[in-house]
Amino acid sequence: MDRFRGYIAGIGTRSGTRLVVGHWLESPFGAFTDVMMENAAGSRLLLAPNSGVAEYVGGTYRFDAEDVVDVDAKLTADRLLVSAGPLRLNLDLGPRTFLGHLLERVPPAVAVHPRWLAAVNPVAGLLVPGVSTAGSAGGGRREFYGVRSIRSVAGAAAMWNGDDLGRLSPIRPPVRFGFSSFPPKPQIVAVTTSIMS
Repeated sequence: MDRFRGYIAGIGTRSGTRLVVGHWLESPFGAFTDVMMENAAGSRLLLAPNSGVAEYVGGTYRFDAEDVVDVDAKLTADRLLVSAGPLRLNLDLGPRTFLGHLLERVPPAVAVHPRWLAAVNPVAGLLVPGVSTAGSAGGGRREFYGVRSIRSVAGAAAMWNGDDLGRLSPIRPPVRFGFSSFPPKPQIVAVTTSIMS
């Protein structure tokens, strides 16, 4: 079983571009950050820091293109800064959400366990439409999202090749990288992702 422990942030922009950032503190590839983008036309792009990450993530999710670029990221108590090839992203982090506070009460070992996540998957979809905690990771593998906390994203500045992608907006339509979308409200979650062969 491969485990990725870190954070996933998701936002929409006024231009229709939606961004999902994986900021991983621990993984089979060490610490790294990658970015999944879907533009208004529905084209999906992966920005990965090296070919190993690109191959693994590209085999787990669906993209129309994958680019290996220099990726730098910094997460502080109130901000996530990402530089990935032509992308510059600055997220202002807000308070924990009500659901985030509830999730923090679940014992950590339970919150990330695949059996728990498979059991609560139907409830997760009811609480947050479009979101799943268990599903197919491609190649016959299974994937589980164990979210431990949730914070809102209060503001964002996103640039692509120097062009402003527009103000912070809901993630609509849902992104189509894998079996689960990101919630419509921009947010950042502390998560452990488990992938089983």
